[in-house]
Amino acid sequence: MNNLGQQYEQLALCYLQQQGLSLVQQNFQCKAGEIDLVMREGATLVFVEVKYRASNAFGGALAAVSYSKQQKLLRSCRWYLQQHRLSNAPCRLDVLAIEGQAPYHYQWLKNAISQ
Repeated sequence: MNNLGQQYEQLALCYLQQQGLSLVQQNFQCKAGEIDLVMREGATLVFVEVKYRASNAFGGALAAVSYSKQQKLLRSCRWYLQQHRLSNAPCRLDVLAIEGQAPYHYQWLKNAISQ
C-alpha cells in the first residue's frame, strides 16, 4: 500500500474511533483480497472499506466500490471469519468514503455491502 492510502486509512480509523468503534486489525490480507479496517462496534465485527477521492467529478469515492470490488470484499470477509473461527459472529461490511481536501467530507455507509 502506498503512503497516501495509509494516510487516508489513518483518517478513517480516527473518524471511526471518534464514532465509538474500536480497532481489531488494520490491512488484513488473504488470497481473496484485503480488508482495510476490521473494527468492533459493541458485539458486532465491522469490516470497513476506505475510499478516498479528491473530487466527485467521476462519481466520487463511493462510485469506486464496483460490483467486482464488492464481491472481492465479501470473499475477504468470509476468509477472515473462517480463519478466526468467527463464522457465527454478528458482522457487517461498511464503506467509509472520504472526499475533498481538509476539512474532509466523510460519508459512512453502514452495512453497505451484503450478500
